[in-house]
Amino acid sequence: MRTAFVVFDRMTALDFVGIYDPLTRLHSMGFLPDFAWEVCAQTPEVADDRGLRFRATAVGESLAAYDLLVVPGGVGTRLLLQDAAFLAWLRTAAPVALKVSVCTGALLLGAAGFLQGKRATTHPSAVAALAPFCRTALTTRLVDEGAVITAGGVTAALDAGLFLVDRLAGSEVASRIRQQMDYPYTLAAHDHA
Repeated sequence: MRTAFVVFDRMTALDFVGIYDPLTRLHSMGFLPDFAWEVCAQTPEVADDRGLRFRATAVGESLAAYDLLVVPGGVGTRLLLQDAAFLAWLRTAAPVALKVSVCTGALLLGAAGFLQGKRATTHPSAVAALAPFCRTALTTRLVDEGAVITAGGVTAALDAGLFLVDRLAGSEVASRIRQQMDYPYTLAAHDHA
């Protein structure tokens, strides 16, 4: 399984790292040895909203060949909503079977057209901004619409990561990864299709 973690300037680092950590443990802990990923961006390096730098491993390449797309949020999403080149690049992910956003990354999925007719969530402060892009904008922690999963504000990245681990490898693997992370995660607060 190939995963594209999209990164961009002024993202929120925890939106990215919070979902990256449990998902990549599928490989590092030996549960899904073929789980592979790239950190995808339009530039070789990006900085989060406080200056922490990340290096991309795939720069400007089409996102079409991945199985899973992960889009974090952050203040940088507001500028990217007006960035035609970025949105065109993100739309190359149309064939990707499973698309996931954290926080205001949902705005980017929405602007790319991936939330049409779907329920979605985002950071509570951005629910009104999300509404035009989807059928129903919710304030729940996580919304599973099958091919699209959206997670709420920043720390929901951890929940989304473990939810995906459960979906990809089962509840026993999710429980073992959760225990390794020492994180008190439950599925109770999630909205399923």
